[in-house]
Amino acid sequence: MSKDYYKTLGVDKGASKEDIKKAFRKLAHEHHPDKGGNAEKFKEVSEAYSVLSDDSKRSQYDTYGSAGPGASGFGGGQYQQGQGGFEGFDFSGFTGGQNVDFDLGDIFGDFFGGGRTSRKKQKKGRDIQVDLELNFSESVFGAEKEIRLTKNSKCKVCNGTGAEGSSSMQTCNSCGGQGKIRETKRSFFGPIVTEKICEVCEGSGQIPKHKCSSCSGLGISKKEESFSVSIPADINDGETVRLTGAGESVKGGSSGDLYIKIRVRKDHLFKKEGKNLITELNIKLTDAVLGAKYSLKTLDGDIELSVPAGAEFGQILRIRGKGIPISGDKRGDLLVKLNIKIPSRLSKQAKKYFEELRGEGL
Repeated sequence: MSKDYYKTLGVDKGASKEDIKKAFRKLAHEHHPDKGGNAEKFKEVSEAYSVLSDDSKRSQYDTYGSAGPGASGFGGGQYQQGQGGFEGFDFSGFTGGQNVDFDLGDIFGDFFGGGRTSRKKQKKGRDIQVDLELNFSESVFGAEKEIRLTKNSKCKVCNGTGAEGSSSMQTCNSCGGQGKIRETKRSFFGPIVTEKICEVCEGSGQIPKHKCSSCSGLGISKKEESFSVSIPADINDGETVRLTGAGESVKGGSSGDLYIKIRVRKDHLFKKEGKNLITELNIKLTDAVLGAKYSLKTLDGDIELSVPAGAEFGQILRIRGKGIPISGDKRGDLLVKLNIKIPSRLSKQAKKYFEELRGEGL
Protein backbone atom coordinates (compact mmCIF):
# COMPACT_ATOMS: atom_id res chain seq x y z
CA MET A 1 0.00 0.00 0.00
CA SER A 2 1.38 3.39 -1.00
CA LYS A 3 2.29 5.72 1.85
CA ASP A 4 1.50 9.43 1.81
CA TYR A 5 4.77 10.97 2.97
CA TYR A 6 3.45 14.51 2.60
CA LYS A 7 0.57 13.70 4.93
CA THR A 8 2.95 12.02 7.36
CA LEU A 9 4.94 15.26 7.67
CA GLY A 10 1.86 17.46 7.43
CA VAL A 11 3.05 19.48 4.43
CA ASP A 12 1.67 20.23 0.97
CA LYS A 13 2.99 18.47 -2.12
CA GLY A 14 4.61 21.70 -3.29
CA ALA A 15 6.39 22.29 0.05
CA SER A 16 9.97 23.57 -0.12
CA LYS A 17 12.92 21.66 1.31
CA GLU A 18 13.06 24.12 4.20
CA ASP A 19 9.37 23.59 5.00
CA ILE A 20 9.90 19.82 4.91
CA LYS A 21 12.91 20.10 7.20
CA LYS A 22 11.01 22.29 9.70
CA ALA A 23 8.07 19.88 9.73
CA PHE A 24 10.37 16.92 10.33
CA ARG A 25 12.23 18.65 13.18
CA LYS A 26 8.93 19.39 14.92
CA LEU A 27 7.65 15.82 14.59
CA ALA A 28 11.02 14.35 15.51
CA HIS A 29 10.88 16.26 18.80
CA GLU A 30 7.35 15.04 19.44
CA HIS A 31 7.95 11.34 18.69
CA HIS A 32 11.62 10.92 19.66
CA PRO A 33 11.89 7.60 21.57
CA ASP A 34 14.51 8.89 23.98
CA LYS A 35 12.06 11.62 24.98
CA GLY A 36 9.24 9.16 25.64
CA GLY A 37 7.77 9.39 22.12
CA ASN A 38 6.36 6.73 19.85
CA ALA A 39 9.19 4.81 18.14
CA GLU A 40 6.97 3.66 15.27
CA LYS A 41 5.80 7.21 14.56
CA PHE A 42 9.37 8.42 14.71
CA LYS A 43 10.36 5.78 12.15
CA GLU A 44 7.52 6.89 9.86
CA VAL A 45 8.42 10.59 9.90
CA SER A 46 12.10 9.72 9.47
CA GLU A 47 11.29 7.58 6.47
CA ALA A 48 9.15 10.34 4.99
CA TYR A 49 11.90 12.90 5.49
CA SER A 50 14.56 10.63 4.00
CA VAL A 51 12.54 10.51 0.78
CA LEU A 52 11.18 14.05 0.51
CA SER A 53 14.50 15.70 1.40
CA ASP A 54 16.23 13.97 -1.53
CA ASP A 55 15.39 15.45 -4.96
CA SER A 56 15.84 12.17 -6.81
CA LYS A 57 13.83 10.08 -4.36
CA ARG A 58 11.14 12.74 -4.11
CA SER A 59 10.76 12.82 -7.90
CA GLN A 60 10.52 9.04 -8.02
CA TYR A 61 8.00 9.05 -5.17
CA ASP A 62 5.88 11.77 -6.81
CA THR A 63 5.76 9.67 -9.99
CA TYR A 64 5.28 6.14 -8.65
CA GLY A 65 4.40 6.48 -4.96
CA SER A 66 6.09 4.54 -2.18
CA ALA A 67 5.08 1.18 -3.73
CA GLY A 68 6.45 1.99 -7.18
CA PRO A 69 9.74 0.95 -8.83
CA GLY A 70 12.71 1.20 -6.52
CA ALA A 71 10.46 1.41 -3.48
CA SER A 72 12.92 -0.58 -1.41
CA GLY A 73 15.24 2.42 -1.52
CA PHE A 74 12.74 4.49 0.48
CA GLY A 75 13.50 2.71 3.66
CA GLY A 76 11.91 0.05 5.77
CA GLY A 77 13.63 -1.74 8.60
CA GLN A 78 12.70 -1.49 12.24
CA TYR A 79 13.74 0.83 14.99
CA GLN A 80 15.53 -1.17 17.67
CA GLN A 81 15.74 0.92 20.83
CA GLY A 82 18.91 0.30 22.76
CA GLN A 83 20.51 -1.52 19.79
CA GLY A 84 22.44 1.50 18.59
CA GLY A 85 20.44 2.55 15.53
CA PHE A 86 17.89 1.89 12.76
CA GLU A 87 19.19 -1.42 11.43
CA GLY A 88 18.31 -1.81 7.77
CA PHE A 89 16.83 1.72 7.56
CA ASP A 90 18.03 3.89 4.69
CA PHE A 91 19.34 7.23 6.01
CA SER A 92 20.80 8.44 2.74
CA GLY A 93 18.00 11.00 2.56
CA PHE A 94 19.56 12.87 5.47
CA THR A 95 22.96 13.24 3.88
CA GLY A 96 22.70 12.78 0.15
CA GLY A 97 24.39 9.39 0.34
CA GLN A 98 27.24 10.53 2.61
CA ASN A 99 28.26 9.37 6.07
CA VAL A 100 25.23 9.69 8.36
CA ASP A 101 27.26 11.23 11.19
CA PHE A 102 28.06 14.26 9.01
CA ASP A 103 24.60 15.83 9.12
CA LEU A 104 23.22 14.76 12.47
CA GLY A 105 24.40 17.93 14.19
CA ASP A 106 22.10 19.95 11.98
CA ILE A 107 18.98 17.79 12.30
CA PHE A 108 19.32 16.26 15.77
CA GLY A 109 21.78 18.63 17.44
CA ASP A 110 19.35 19.58 20.18
CA PHE A 111 18.94 15.90 21.14
CA PHE A 112 22.64 15.42 21.79
CA GLY A 113 23.77 18.65 23.37
CA GLY A 114 24.72 20.73 20.38
CA GLY A 115 25.48 18.31 17.57
CA ARG A 116 28.64 16.79 16.23
CA THR A 117 31.02 19.70 16.67
CA SER A 118 31.24 22.96 18.57
CA ARG A 119 32.79 25.68 16.45
CA LYS A 120 35.27 27.85 18.27
CA LYS A 121 33.81 31.30 18.80
CA GLN A 122 35.86 34.41 19.30
CA LYS A 123 35.64 35.30 22.97
CA LYS A 124 34.66 38.82 23.89
CA GLY A 125 34.71 40.58 27.22
CA ARG A 126 31.63 41.97 28.88
CA ASP A 127 30.21 45.31 27.72
CA ILE A 128 29.94 48.11 30.28
CA GLN A 129 27.40 50.93 30.45
CA VAL A 130 27.88 54.14 32.44
CA ASP A 131 25.89 57.36 32.70
CA LEU A 132 27.46 60.74 31.91
CA GLU A 133 25.78 64.00 32.86
CA LEU A 134 26.17 67.07 30.64
CA ASN A 135 24.99 70.62 31.05
CA PHE A 136 22.83 72.06 28.29
CA SER A 137 25.66 73.96 26.62
CA GLU A 138 27.80 70.81 26.41
CA SER A 139 24.94 68.93 24.79
CA VAL A 140 24.64 71.66 22.14
CA PHE A 141 28.31 72.24 21.29
CA GLY A 142 29.81 68.88 22.28
CA ALA A 143 32.58 68.36 24.82
CA GLU A 144 35.67 66.37 25.74
CA LYS A 145 35.02 64.28 28.84
CA GLU A 146 37.03 61.84 30.90
CA ILE A 147 35.48 58.59 32.12
CA ARG A 148 37.10 56.77 35.04
CA LEU A 149 36.03 53.27 36.01
CA THR A 150 37.37 50.11 37.61
CA LYS A 151 37.21 47.06 35.36
CA ASN A 152 38.99 43.93 34.22
CA SER A 153 41.80 44.99 31.89
CA LYS A 154 44.61 43.21 30.09
CA CYS A 155 47.47 42.57 32.51
CA LYS A 156 50.25 45.05 31.73
CA VAL A 157 52.95 42.76 33.16
CA CYS A 158 52.34 39.74 30.91
CA ASN A 159 50.44 41.62 28.15
CA GLY A 160 47.50 39.28 28.60
CA THR A 161 49.40 36.02 28.01
CA GLY A 162 49.31 34.90 31.64
CA ALA A 163 53.02 33.97 31.48
CA GLU A 164 55.63 35.20 33.95
CA GLY A 165 58.17 37.61 32.46
CA SER A 166 59.69 36.18 29.28
CA SER A 167 58.46 32.67 30.12
CA SER A 168 57.53 30.83 26.94
CA MET A 169 54.32 28.98 26.30
CA GLN A 170 53.99 25.22 26.18
CA THR A 171 51.52 22.75 24.68
CA CYS A 172 48.41 22.15 26.77
CA ASN A 173 48.47 18.63 28.16
CA SER A 174 44.70 18.46 28.48
CA CYS A 175 43.93 18.84 24.75
CA GLY A 176 47.35 18.10 23.26
CA GLY A 177 47.54 21.56 21.72
CA GLN A 178 44.29 21.18 19.76
CA GLY A 179 42.39 23.73 21.81
CA LYS A 180 39.38 21.44 21.92
CA ILE A 181 38.44 18.07 23.37
CA ARG A 182 36.54 15.40 21.47
CA GLU A 183 33.95 13.28 23.21
CA THR A 184 31.94 10.32 21.92
CA LYS A 185 28.37 9.68 23.04
CA ARG A 186 26.34 6.59 22.26
CA SER A 187 22.87 7.00 20.82
CA PHE A 188 20.32 4.99 18.89
CA PHE A 189 22.00 6.37 15.74
CA GLY A 190 25.34 5.00 16.86
CA PRO A 191 28.36 6.94 18.17
CA ILE A 192 27.97 10.73 18.11
CA VAL A 193 31.23 12.69 18.20
CA THR A 194 31.18 16.12 19.85
CA GLU A 195 33.88 18.70 20.40
CA LYS A 196 34.15 21.36 23.08
CA ILE A 197 36.62 24.10 23.86
CA CYS A 198 39.37 23.01 26.24
CA GLU A 199 38.78 24.66 29.61
CA VAL A 200 42.45 24.48 30.62
CA CYS A 201 43.92 26.51 27.75
CA GLU A 202 40.60 28.18 26.83
CA GLY A 203 40.92 27.03 23.23
CA SER A 204 44.41 28.40 22.53
CA GLY A 205 46.20 25.04 22.79
CA GLN A 206 48.99 26.74 24.75
CA ILE A 207 49.57 27.38 28.46
CA PRO A 208 52.38 29.35 30.15
CA LYS A 209 55.28 27.42 31.64
CA HIS A 210 55.18 29.76 34.63
CA LYS A 211 52.12 31.81 35.58
CA CYS A 212 52.38 35.58 35.79
CA SER A 213 52.76 36.56 39.44
CA SER A 214 50.84 39.80 38.86
CA CYS A 215 47.63 38.25 37.50
CA SER A 216 48.13 34.61 38.63
CA GLY A 217 48.10 33.49 35.01
CA LEU A 218 44.64 34.95 34.30
CA GLY A 219 45.97 37.45 31.76
CA ILE A 220 43.68 40.14 33.19
CA SER A 221 43.65 42.26 36.33
CA LYS A 222 41.10 44.60 37.90
CA LYS A 223 42.19 48.21 37.99
CA GLU A 224 41.00 51.77 37.50
CA GLU A 225 41.34 53.22 34.01
CA SER A 226 40.45 56.55 32.47
CA PHE A 227 39.12 57.13 28.96
CA SER A 228 38.83 60.35 27.00
CA VAL A 229 35.59 60.56 25.08
CA SER A 230 34.53 63.14 22.51
CA ILE A 231 30.87 64.03 22.92
CA PRO A 232 29.47 65.14 19.55
CA ALA A 233 27.53 68.36 19.15
CA ASP A 234 23.73 68.29 19.35
CA ILE A 235 23.47 65.16 21.48
CA ASN A 236 20.21 64.55 23.31
CA ASP A 237 19.25 63.12 26.66
CA GLY A 238 19.14 59.32 26.54
CA GLU A 239 21.45 58.92 23.54
CA THR A 240 24.50 56.67 23.79
CA VAL A 241 28.14 57.06 22.80
CA ARG A 242 30.07 53.82 22.18
CA LEU A 243 33.79 53.31 22.83
CA THR A 244 34.84 50.11 21.07
CA GLY A 245 37.19 47.91 23.09
CA ALA A 246 36.92 49.95 26.29
CA GLY A 247 34.82 47.37 28.13
CA GLU A 248 35.89 44.33 30.16
CA SER A 249 38.91 42.38 28.91
CA VAL A 250 39.03 38.59 28.65
CA LYS A 251 42.03 36.32 28.22
CA GLY A 252 42.46 35.09 24.67
CA GLY A 253 39.76 37.31 23.25
CA SER A 254 38.77 40.87 22.43
CA SER A 255 37.61 43.43 24.96
CA GLY A 256 33.98 44.40 25.24
CA ASP A 257 32.68 47.89 24.53
CA LEU A 258 31.92 50.84 26.76
CA TYR A 259 28.49 52.42 26.29
CA ILE A 260 28.10 55.94 27.67
CA LYS A 261 24.49 56.95 28.20
CA ILE A 262 24.04 60.71 28.09
CA ARG A 263 22.01 62.58 30.68
CA VAL A 264 21.41 66.26 29.88
CA ARG A 265 20.54 68.64 32.70
CA LYS A 266 17.53 70.80 31.87
CA ASP A 267 18.20 74.49 31.34
CA HIS A 268 15.79 77.10 32.66
CA LEU A 269 16.45 79.46 29.73
CA PHE A 270 16.84 77.35 26.59
CA LYS A 271 15.11 74.51 24.79
CA LYS A 272 15.88 72.73 21.52
CA GLU A 273 13.62 72.76 18.47
CA GLY A 274 15.33 70.98 15.59
CA LYS A 275 18.52 72.93 14.91
CA ASN A 276 17.17 76.04 16.59
CA LEU A 277 17.21 77.14 20.21
CA ILE A 278 14.21 78.74 21.90
CA THR A 279 14.23 81.17 24.79
CA GLU A 280 11.72 83.61 26.25
CA LEU A 281 12.09 87.30 27.11
CA ASN A 282 9.81 89.24 29.44
CA ILE A 283 9.32 92.85 28.38
CA LYS A 284 7.35 95.74 29.82
CA LEU A 285 4.09 96.86 28.27
CA THR A 286 5.46 100.30 27.50
CA ASP A 287 8.51 98.77 25.81
CA ALA A 288 6.23 96.61 23.70
CA VAL A 289 4.40 99.73 22.58
CA LEU A 290 7.35 102.08 22.16
CA GLY A 291 10.19 99.62 21.48
CA ALA A 292 13.33 99.16 23.59
CA LYS A 293 16.71 97.44 23.88
CA TYR A 294 17.26 94.45 26.17
CA SER A 295 20.29 92.50 27.29
CA LEU A 296 19.74 88.88 26.24
CA LYS A 297 21.61 85.81 27.43
CA THR A 298 22.72 83.36 24.73
CA LEU A 299 24.96 80.29 24.84
CA ASP A 300 27.65 82.47 23.26
CA GLY A 301 27.36 85.22 25.89
CA ASP A 302 25.16 88.27 26.40
CA ILE A 303 24.02 90.31 23.40
CA GLU A 304 21.85 93.43 22.95
CA LEU A 305 18.43 92.73 21.46
CA SER A 306 16.25 95.42 19.90
CA VAL A 307 12.54 94.95 20.58
CA PRO A 308 10.59 96.76 17.86
CA ALA A 309 7.81 99.20 18.66
CA GLY A 310 4.40 97.61 18.58
CA ALA A 311 5.67 94.18 19.62
CA GLU A 312 2.94 91.66 20.32
CA PHE A 313 2.56 89.01 23.00
CA GLY A 314 4.08 85.69 21.77
CA GLN A 315 5.89 87.36 18.87
CA ILE A 316 9.09 85.52 17.82
CA LEU A 317 12.31 87.42 17.15
CA ARG A 318 14.96 85.46 15.21
CA ILE A 319 18.67 85.82 15.91
CA ARG A 320 20.50 84.06 13.12
CA GLY A 321 23.53 81.83 13.75
CA LYS A 322 23.08 81.51 17.52
CA GLY A 323 21.48 78.07 17.49
CA ILE A 324 22.77 74.51 17.28
CA PRO A 325 25.86 73.66 15.15
CA ILE A 326 24.96 71.99 11.85
CA SER A 327 28.22 71.59 9.89
CA GLY A 328 31.37 73.64 9.71
CA ASP A 329 30.54 77.17 10.82
CA LYS A 330 26.88 76.80 9.96
CA ARG A 331 24.43 76.95 12.85
CA GLY A 332 20.73 77.15 13.48
CA ASP A 333 19.03 80.23 14.92
CA LEU A 334 18.00 81.48 18.34
CA LEU A 335 14.27 82.14 18.54
CA VAL A 336 13.18 84.64 21.19
CA LYS A 337 9.55 84.52 22.29
CA LEU A 338 8.28 87.82 23.75
CA ASN A 339 6.19 87.81 26.89
CA ILE A 340 4.57 91.17 27.71
CA LYS A 341 4.23 91.81 31.41
CA ILE A 342 0.84 93.32 32.24
CA PRO A 343 0.94 95.25 35.53
CA SER A 344 -1.55 94.00 38.12
CA ARG A 345 -1.61 97.32 40.02
CA LEU A 346 -1.45 100.86 38.61
CA SER A 347 -0.83 104.18 40.25
CA LYS A 348 -3.57 106.79 39.92
CA GLN A 349 -1.56 108.67 37.37
CA ALA A 350 -0.78 105.52 35.32
CA LYS A 351 -4.43 104.52 35.46
CA LYS A 352 -5.38 107.98 34.24
CA TYR A 353 -2.97 107.64 31.27
CA PHE A 354 -4.45 104.27 30.31
CA GLU A 355 -7.99 105.67 30.52
CA GLU A 356 -6.96 108.46 28.19
CA LEU A 357 -5.46 105.92 25.79
CA ARG A 358 -8.64 103.89 25.90
CA GLY A 359 -10.55 107.02 25.09
CA GLU A 360 -8.39 107.40 22.00
CA GLY A 361 -9.31 103.89 20.93
CA LEU A 362 -6.03 102.26 21.92
